[in-house]
Amino acid sequence: MSADLERRIAAALAQPQNLGELEGADAVGTVGNAACGEMLRMWVKFKQQNGRQVIDRATFQSFGCETAIAVASLATELIRGKTPAEALALKTEELAGELGPLPPMKIHCAELVEQALRATLDPSARNAAEPVPAASPAAAPAATGNLLDNFMPATSPAQPRRVVLLKRDA
Repeated sequence: MSADLERRIAAALAQPQNLGELEGADAVGTVGNAACGEMLRMWVKFKQQNGRQVIDRATFQSFGCETAIAVASLATELIRGKTPAEALALKTEELAGELGPLPPMKIHCAELVEQALRATLDPSARNAAEPVPAASPAAAPAATGNLLDNFMPATSPAQPRRVVLLKRDA
């Protein structure tokens, strides 16, 4: 990795934006990459602006490398004010924002963030013209515990867990 990229990642990590749970989130998505052991959860809250539903705030929690945390921090800022469709249209390299082009060995970090965004906004589960529904108690993270606790098996069939594992090409 270049010294310049390392410097930009360190700068993003020095003051990470939007880190932590978002109380009252309208949507929550969690993804994990079994190949590298990274997990990322994203929360999104919406607001109405000029007759459109836009992302008011997004936050994240991550068990991941510094690059994944830096990309998630930048991406949660980048999607603010965008509609879900606009946010979903962003490419992996756009989510990396100020970090610039990532080396091949770090692209999966940005892909993890992109997949978390997709899991959060999940357009296939609803009509694009409908507002995104508030997360149900089963889909929302527990008020106590941490991200790892939420990856534990569901305690009952009435409280399923949705975890998306990404397949990394070798």
